[in-house]
Amino acid sequence: MTTPPTADTAAELADALTRAMKRIRRQTMQRLEPYGITPGQARALRTLAHAPGCEGRETMRLSELADRLHIAPRSATTVVDALEEAGLVTRTPDPTDRRAVRLVLTDAGWAALERIGQVRHEVAQEYFAPVSPAEQTALLQALRGAESAYEARLPPRRPADEDAPR
Repeated sequence: MTTPPTADTAAELADALTRAMKRIRRQTMQRLEPYGITPGQARALRTLAHAPGCEGRETMRLSELADRLHIAPRSATTVVDALEEAGLVTRTPDPTDRRAVRLVLTDAGWAALERIGQVRHEVAQEYFAPVSPAEQTALLQALRGAESAYEARLPPRRPADEDAPR
């Protein structure tokens, strides 16, 4: 017989998830450091790659990237400046709005994105190695269920929020 969850159990679970994410992020950041990629740059690259149409080398406005990352446009400019300097993205004029700039991942950006994915996969594999595959599946299902139920209770999100990496 299992004990029903309490508010303390939920709080402990939230604390455990926070600790897990901090450790996973810290380890990921350390492993990306030799590549010269910061966590903010990694998020920006993933956001650009997962935008609708980007698989075919479509572009995204700088303002849209800022919106999807939930950062100020000036902060997005700083991130993109570093990515451009590293040769991971290019800026092109927006054909429909000469005041706007569009971003596209370069071949080097796609390669960096692949490295980021490999590092994230390795770190996750190492972190969850002590957990059986069945427990990993159960944990994933439980978290997806909680997220889905929580999202259903929130007001509708803006379209740009839907594609941001989590």
